[in-house]
Amino acid sequence: MPAKNVVVIGAGVAGLTTALLLSKKPGYKILVAAKHMPGDYDIEYASPWAGANYMPVSISGTKAAEWDKSTWGPLADLAANHPEAGVHFQECEIHSRAKDNGSATANWFSELLSPNPWFAKVVPNFRSLPTKSLSPGIDSATSFTSVCINTAIYLPWLVSQCLANGVTFKRALFEHIVDATYHNFHPYGNVDIVVNCTGLMASKLGGVQDTTVVPARGQIVIVRNEARKMLSVSGTDNGDNEACYVMTRAAGGGTILGGSYEKGSWESQPDPNLAIRIMKRAVEMCPSLTNGRGIEHLDIIRHGVGLRPVREGGTRIEKERIGGVWVIHNYGAGGAGYQSSYGCAQAAIDLIEEVTGFQARL
Repeated sequence: MPAKNVVVIGAGVAGLTTALLLSKKPGYKILVAAKHMPGDYDIEYASPWAGANYMPVSISGTKAAEWDKSTWGPLADLAANHPEAGVHFQECEIHSRAKDNGSATANWFSELLSPNPWFAKVVPNFRSLPTKSLSPGIDSATSFTSVCINTAIYLPWLVSQCLANGVTFKRALFEHIVDATYHNFHPYGNVDIVVNCTGLMASKLGGVQDTTVVPARGQIVIVRNEARKMLSVSGTDNGDNEACYVMTRAAGGGTILGGSYEKGSWESQPDPNLAIRIMKRAVEMCPSLTNGRGIEHLDIIRHGVGLRPVREGGTRIEKERIGGVWVIHNYGAGGAGYQSSYGCAQAAIDLIEEVTGFQARL
């Protein structure tokens, strides 16, 4: 059977991971086409702004939980054996306050806050922390070994692995998804399959225009101060659309202080008042950042804003015929893009192979 020509639209973590896993299989000529590539910083391009880490919030028994579960192994392998990928192990503590019950953050984190979540059997060293060891106001906490990803290293690493496997890359801006199938666009001829990894832009891409995909704005502060462990808490006293988390990226990537979860907001510019609240919460939760001193002792690298591609009903991994061509969708992971990336990519590839098998029988 002749090789199938595949165009992957989107060069975020979903598109790059899908292209990489597919490139390890024979019979595919892969082109990654995207408006934004690693190294770019744009409000439409979510992946560079992410923390990123492995703190599953998917509910037990769902497809999302299976995708998260399938992703832990590859990320742990990178942390253990491939330092050039910019992934490292970091101890993680999840703090829970009873007064947050019913809040937006507590509901979002419900599985993460559970004393016995499904991922307790996946990640190493999962345990509940003794109440007497907790800070005032914290009612319970769990701890486990997680990973933190330096996205400035990891995204280019994914590109390098794709290139080594023969994947080609091209800048492109599509108004309609079938534009990716136009004559001579793919270097090896007519396009057989399009993989849609457009994230938030799936809401605007012609032929898709998924109105259930909306931004969930996240604001962060990146500092040079180092945190000894990854921390997050079930809520804040500043409102339901704000959150508190701290994580130190691998290989000198700085420490991420977050954050917010402002659903429906497209605002690209950092809010200085929110930044102050973020820093105050981080220093209170993690005093070691400044050795017990105030936010004026934080050494700021930059402020950032990213838009999580949140889809009602969760990540879309489906096949669909559009304009006579098979399209495989993989978008809408929200804040779980990295921690579900390998599971989602494999699910998309299963559909690609299903379609390829169908075409072979015609």
